[in-house]
Amino acid sequence: MRLTVFWERMADHFGPGYADIFARDHVMSELGGRTVHEALDAGWEAKDVWRVVCAVMNVPGEKR
Repeated sequence: MRLTVFWERMADHFGPGYADIFARDHVMSELGGRTVHEALDAGWEAKDVWRVVCAVMNVPGEKR
């Protein structure tokens, strides 16, 4: 998954204004105690981060 697709999906689910705030502030144990931004910066693949976000935040199947 390209980062542009990842951020489009984040904006679609959380809204364009909140997606980045969530990605900077919400720490998830499933990402090793990291935020979305920290996980991506640490080398996590965007598709893997998206899967974690989907699982943790109950993203509907049609948006996954």
